[in-house]
Amino acid sequence: MDGVKIVTIGGGSSYTPELVEGFIKRYDTLPVRELWLVDIGEGKEKLEIVGALAKRMVEKSGLPMSVRLSLNRREALPGADFVTTQIRVGQLEARALDEQIPLRHGMLGQETNGAGGLFNALRTVPVIMEIAEDIQALCPGAWLINFSNPVGIVTEALLRYGPINRVIGLCNVPIHMQKSIAKLLGVAENRVFVQFGGLNHMVYALRVFLDGADVTRDVLERYADCAGNPAATMKNIMPVRYERAFIRALGVLPCPYHSYYYRKEQQLGEELEQFKAGELRALQVKRIERELFALYKDENLCEKPPQLEQRGGAYYSDAACSLIESIYTDKKDIQTVDTRNNGAMMDLDRDSAAELSCVISKSGPIPFAAGELPVQVSGLVRQIKSFERLCAQAAMEGDADKALLALSIHPLTPSDAAAKPVVDEMLEAHKKYLPKFFNR
Repeated sequence: MDGVKIVTIGGGSSYTPELVEGFIKRYDTLPVRELWLVDIGEGKEKLEIVGALAKRMVEKSGLPMSVRLSLNRREALPGADFVTTQIRVGQLEARALDEQIPLRHGMLGQETNGAGGLFNALRTVPVIMEIAEDIQALCPGAWLINFSNPVGIVTEALLRYGPINRVIGLCNVPIHMQKSIAKLLGVAENRVFVQFGGLNHMVYALRVFLDGADVTRDVLERYADCAGNPAATMKNIMPVRYERAFIRALGVLPCPYHSYYYRKEQQLGEELEQFKAGELRALQVKRIERELFALYKDENLCEKPPQLEQRGGAYYSDAACSLIESIYTDKKDIQTVDTRNNGAMMDLDRDSAAELSCVISKSGPIPFAAGELPVQVSGLVRQIKSFERLCAQAAMEGDADKALLALSIHPLTPSDAAAKPVVDEMLEAHKKYLPKFFNR
């Protein structure tokens, strides 16, 4: 075989150096001969900066890997084996609106939850669908690995309405949780196996094993002791400390994003304070990205800078590289991805996207059977799945009524009356990126 061709759409992302580092580290088992970094015209400057750094990293490695830049994905896609997507439609300015507008109405504003997640999906799903159509036309055998947020809704839409079957959604939350659990136990990560089940940003650690022994109860006790410690959360989410009795009764480990549901008043209060102070996450990310791209411009920089971990998406790209390597080599190891449920989790229908521990082979992900989720978490998971499905439908059809219904049934929304002005204002604010809603 003459090596692998990978096309990264959204190649001007600040995450790209981590992706390049991952391919360099794995070259012996994943011989990438061509890496295409693709972006749109608005992202040209960032693409050129990141692309130059990527080329320096490859040159330093001495590997025969070609890095090519393009503003035309149809030029890049022919012959691709894997296509990764890491796009943000509307860029950080749109994310800032996703956060600010709901908060002005007293509702949570967040990239993947509630109104922010809804409108991120409404902008993103149609663009990802166009990419999938180009894949079908130009490289129909390629795998699409998506880590554009909101991953769960995007994967749901691709599985239900997309033209291709080789689709996998990917998130850094499970790998972050696995690392945190190993730290809680004070052991090497390779001694720990965690079975995950649920949805993207609503995934639970169902069981934890240490050297083959079930240590779930021990981990729950340790988690209750340190849940307020940043090690038990993520850089972009405020740490909270749950009641010990709550964690013990829950019986499974929540992911960091669960605090938006189990501690919604606390999280909303924190975001409102940040809003008043002009310190919302989108604005923080803008500052971090300015600093990162200033570093990336340095012609002496030939490696991923450690400051990238402050960006909030640590391990995303490493997870993507591991996933691609396992498919290419038919490794049959275990990773947690977003894929078609296929009966693995009895709480959802077969065609729904679910985030599950899977065996990864050349055939793609094969989910572990999770059975029925515990009754104490299954209701919330089903409610969010209803929200995701309605989001996907609204995005595909350009249906404002379904967008309103989706937001109204979300557990962070007080009522349909509260949702209506938020939906109306956000439709107008994002009009440029929502042609289906205005050209019906």
